[in-house]
Amino acid sequence: MEKRQLSKNGPMVPVLGFGAWPIGGGMGNVDEKTAIATVQAAIEGGITLIDTAQYYRTSEEIVGKAIKGRRDNVFLATKVSFDYSKQGIMKAMEDSLRKLQVDYVDLYQIHGWNPKYPIAESMEAMEELRRSGKTRYIGVSNFDVDQMKEAQKTAPFHSLQPRYNVFDREIEKDILPFCERGVIGILAHSPLAKGLLTGKYTPDYKFPEDDERSRFPRFQGEEFGRYLAKADKLKAVARARNLTLVQLAIGWQLRLSTVTCVLVGAKNPEQVKEHVGAAGWKLTDGELKQIEDILEGRR
Repeated sequence: MEKRQLSKNGPMVPVLGFGAWPIGGGMGNVDEKTAIATVQAAIEGGITLIDTAQYYRTSEEIVGKAIKGRRDNVFLATKVSFDYSKQGIMKAMEDSLRKLQVDYVDLYQIHGWNPKYPIAESMEAMEELRRSGKTRYIGVSNFDVDQMKEAQKTAPFHSLQPRYNVFDREIEKDILPFCERGVIGILAHSPLAKGLLTGKYTPDYKFPEDDERSRFPRFQGEEFGRYLAKADKLKAVARARNLTLVQLAIGWQLRLSTVTCVLVGAKNPEQVKEHVGAAGWKLTDGELKQIEDILEGRR
């Protein structure tokens, strides 16, 4: 598995990471045995960066069971998701370490910006955890440029975790250039747009109630159909290269050296095998133009 450096003085990490939100049940139930097997298949396939969070339901407990005896082979990342006060961050870390059954994590992240909690206090707590050895590196998630600048006033951080995929490209204007200039690692989440880029669905598909997508507008009605129509055209580009749509969508992100790692969720080992095939190749200029033409409605 190809590796890239996470920030200027950070570690080398695989270009594919395991996003552990789905195995916690947020996108439909996944039985524990299958969830554990999925994490272990990722590790065996070279996807050794595993990203979870306090918010991800049972995900941390599952990851903890899956990596037992394999800790030294894993770059383990998690996030504090709710209370960003110093006390809240410290307690969340202890809870995460207990659930993950480890003494430290490799990367600890603030899950989102919340003006209720002064960012200086939050970053002081994160830096204290780093100095104490509870985490090796610190990061933020879903921050914009101004929020990152504010956080940097208190403590330097190593990574940002933003949403990024062919349908959600907001970070390209300001966030990617800022991170490139500051050598801040990018862990891109939602690379498959929560399933829109899997090629699995038809416009009449109804998501079960225990799947978060059943409540999202882009997975309903005409809007759902429009996304799937573009995905179907992208699938043709993938087929011409002997790739799946999933592999094309992930490889499209890896075209950018600024993207350190693409976090891909999976519900079973078969999906992991497909993800592994997304690394180790590059899109041509012609293929990139075809993709842009499809996204812009020119094809």
